Amino acid sequence: MAGSSFGNIFKISTWGESHGKGIGVVVDGCPAGLNLCEEDIQKYLNRRKPGQSKYTTPRSEDDMVEILSGVFEGKTTGTPISMVVFNKTQRPSDYTQIANYYRPGHADYTFDEKYGFRDYRGGGRSSGRETIGRVAGGAVAALLLEELGIKVNAYTKSIGNVSIDYDRFDLAMRDSNPVSMPDEEAAKLAAELLDNKMADLDSVGGVIECVVTGMKSGIGEPVFEKLDANLAKAIMSIGAIKGIEVGAGFEVATKSGSNNNDSFTTDSEGNVIKRTNYAGGILGGISDGSDIVLRAAVKPTPSIFKEQKTINRSHEDIDIKIKGRHDPVIVPRAVVVVEAMTAITILDMLLLSMTSTVSKIKNFFKE
Repeated sequence: MAGSSFGNIFKISTWGESHGKGIGVVVDGCPAGLNLCEEDIQKYLNRRKPGQSKYTTPRSEDDMVEILSGVFEGKTTGTPISMVVFNKTQRPSDYTQIANYYRPGHADYTFDEKYGFRDYRGGGRSSGRETIGRVAGGAVAALLLEELGIKVNAYTKSIGNVSIDYDRFDLAMRDSNPVSMPDEEAAKLAAELLDNKMADLDSVGGVIECVVTGMKSGIGEPVFEKLDANLAKAIMSIGAIKGIEVGAGFEVATKSGSNNNDSFTTDSEGNVIKRTNYAGGILGGISDGSDIVLRAAVKPTPSIFKEQKTINRSHEDIDIKIKGRHDPVIVPRAVVVVEAMTAITILDMLLLSMTSTVSKIKNFFKE
């Protein structure tokens, strides 16, 4: 299987299956000397682990991470960092019924077409548990970005037709409600919507917004390694994501140039800034120093308890009712995954940009 690695200089390779012995990641390209311990990683993993509210799967996993290599006496050594989370409550028997049919909205059919068989235990590699490795790797990237004054924060912008009000925006609220919304009132409305969907044996999708602050200008390449292009690939590689936009995104299609262009000016210290940020912090594939703003559309959870129509492996029409442990909404637990993939991409592009000019190379090797 190809395609389990992401990044150029700072690279992650994830491994493991939903109901295998464990899930993990190998992080390569992390420089030596970064303060790192398991608690630094655990803080991020706790934000995506199951069983934290009635809006997440009841699968009870503590998702405790173990660092196997690349860290000595609390600091990274510059060698590959290997991390693992062991699965402790595998229940593959919950999935034996789906071995011979294709669940609507899942990768069952496409895996069969590609490989001739599939790991039907919770989806195997296509399961949401694969994101454990991404989050662990993203936690390392986020720590290194903080050393440079760069912070990456994602949150739920909307669930179904319930959206946050930016006049009530409070990032501190994100971690105090089960839907990860930085708006207490919107969080209550979203919870009511989810209760209704669950009663109807259905699910709902939403939008995750991610903002990168403290970003340096001049990061990214102008052609195939554009910063926004690589961010799009990173976010779209998350299983439940079906769309991404940067800055004004699809709204630009309704604008004219005069009200979409971001005018340049300078601040009181003479630094170049923009009066607006419709571009979302990226121009020509290169960061312009403004906040990077992106949004990801998350599909409704495909595993619902309502009866659905599908076909079996013999291509016969059948009706099914899916059993097992499933999230009624993916959005809240995917917030930290979007944050992680954004951090990994930003850090990788920063490291790539270190050799963009002769002066930068000279400065790096100057004694």
